[in-house]
Amino acid sequence: MTIAMTARATTALAPQAVTVHGLTKLWAGAERPVFDRLDVNCPAGGVTVIVGPSGCGKTTLLRCLCGLETATAGTIRFGEREVTHVDPQRRGVAMVFQNYALYPAKTVFENIAFPLRMAGVTKAEIEKRVLAAAQLARIDALLGRLPAQLSGGQRQRVGIARAIVRGPGVLLMDELLSNLDTKLRIEMRAELAALQREIGATTIYVTHDQTEALALADHLVVMRDGHIEQQGRPEAIFSQPANSFVADFLGSMNLAPVEIEGAGVKIGGNRAIHLPRSTDLPGKFILGFRAEDVTLGATGEGLRLSAFVRRSELMGVERLIHLDCGNWRFRARLAEALEPGSSVELFVGAERLHYFNTDGHRMEIGN
Repeated sequence: MTIAMTARATTALAPQAVTVHGLTKLWAGAERPVFDRLDVNCPAGGVTVIVGPSGCGKTTLLRCLCGLETATAGTIRFGEREVTHVDPQRRGVAMVFQNYALYPAKTVFENIAFPLRMAGVTKAEIEKRVLAAAQLARIDALLGRLPAQLSGGQRQRVGIARAIVRGPGVLLMDELLSNLDTKLRIEMRAELAALQREIGATTIYVTHDQTEALALADHLVVMRDGHIEQQGRPEAIFSQPANSFVADFLGSMNLAPVEIEGAGVKIGGNRAIHLPRSTDLPGKFILGFRAEDVTLGATGEGLRLSAFVRRSELMGVERLIHLDCGNWRFRARLAEALEPGSSVELFVGAERLHYFNTDGHRMEIGN
């Protein structure tokens, strides 16, 4: 049986856009909400990744979408249907948890079949759907094993197969790969993306890992302290972060306070730098650039500064260089090996620079 045939055998519901409007969640007795007046639009059939630091409200949002938590205010729609107060089993949604939540005394087959048995599906249909889901998750050779006989990655696949076996229109995933080692996480990330394309369900994935978020997302939502900082295409957010938090959280952008005093420009309080010519710069602002955009000794329109090498870390084909510029510390990714204690001249092209006001909001600067 081919992968395309097994995908059809899961009889998936048509993927639906998930729309959240004005959603608020306040725990009883709490002074401030977990999240407040959220508006999110998740495209049908795509992968929406919600990313943010621990405690920002992303998992609670996912539980509200699933129906495991009730929102205090606002609405949730799957397609044209409002599901804000619909029971979880009637939403056409499935959720995969971080801890797998497998039944230890049941075989892989029985773990995957469990939601179908609870729904009263016939034995013949159960066997067909379980095999289809197991083939999609590439665990059809493991159906007779118990969870204790599986690796972490295999147990995660069982959890995914159990979620997709009923053919949900919306698939929710909470920190799905965080318990796996680095190599397996990279492998599973690629397989997860391929699996989502096969089943076609609208997928909403929660993570705190920015690399994972950028790799998986068709639509990216960046959260902090119960609010959405930015959402949209991941490429657009990475290249034009709306504020300094997003810039730092996605890719660890170097951010420095800059002062302009007459003809002089200072970074980190006491070191002179050269910036691209502009008439739009305020007296104080935050300058940002990514480590991979730094080069040695280039000329042209852009940022030029002198720095002191503190440490050099081998990262394989390149090195992560830790540098001081006055009392400001930053990073550069370079192919060259720089000796700690040496002074270097560095350059960042004008088109690679980002400007934020002192409140952290992005500024568009004309050069």
